[in-house]
Amino acid sequence: MQQLCIDLGGSAAKIGVVQSGAVISSRLLTVDDTFTLTTLEDALDSFIASLDTRARFTSVGIAVPGVVNRSRGALLSAHGKYAQIQNVNLTDWAAKRFGVPAFIENDARAALLGEIRYGVAMNQHDAVLMVLGTGIGTAACISDTLLRGARDHAGILGGHMTVAVDGPVCPCGNVGCAEALASTWALRRAWDAQPGEAETRPEDIERLVSAAQRGNSHANRVLDGFIAIWGATLVSLCHAYDPSVAIISGGVMKAKDLLLPRLTQYVREHLWSSSYRPPILVPDHPQLSVMRGLASLESLPPKERK
Repeated sequence: MQQLCIDLGGSAAKIGVVQSGAVISSRLLTVDDTFTLTTLEDALDSFIASLDTRARFTSVGIAVPGVVNRSRGALLSAHGKYAQIQNVNLTDWAAKRFGVPAFIENDARAALLGEIRYGVAMNQHDAVLMVLGTGIGTAACISDTLLRGARDHAGILGGHMTVAVDGPVCPCGNVGCAEALASTWALRRAWDAQPGEAETRPEDIERLVSAAQRGNSHANRVLDGFIAIWGATLVSLCHAYDPSVAIISGGVMKAKDLLLPRLTQYVREHLWSSSYRPPILVPDHPQLSVMRGLASLESLPPKERK
């Protein structure tokens, strides 16, 4: 049984085939302002042509980096990303194109499902996830059910919780969001706000961490602030959803030996006194989380996968 999975990420897209939780083939796509549904169709045609002609998909899963409306099968809002496919019924498009059931989900929710089914949180029933990268993605699972809410907004906007009431206005409209203060797109403001001699600004969070590890004092000051904001966000997720485990993902966690002890300490020190201190887990293969989760959508109860 094979599933075709389409992961429309914040800065890149990936298409692949998953079988029994294993990604058996995949291809990375560049995403820019010119990316359209036609771009995706052309890439899919080329990718599928490269596969074994006997391959038969049982479903198609689509992940998007924003709010989805599952009843309409569409990406509602991603604040500037994938503008050309917003409000397009992607599940109808995929079902007609491939002749199999199709499902759509927010990418962080899909990543959490992937880790619960096949990753570091296997067999856990209550979990939260925070993805650090271009933005800050979050998701929650309570009693084996992905949290979605009445209008598909629940659980995924943890990066847009206020952590500084006097902070900058975020593109989402809120003030002092964690994402507006401690993400790749917020790095320029954070870097320039630090005192000290001007130094070359890292391009993303992974390079920020590398600079800090090399002893760059400016990078260390910025990273200190980022870690506090990530910790505060994780505390809020734990307060809101009372998980048994918390998962932190994203390329930056390649430096988990540096980051994880500090984040763990922050969370343990700031949680409500009687709150459970969940173990903080880092995926072994974070690049596979979304694909694995998309493949798992097919097996969810009907009311959860629509």
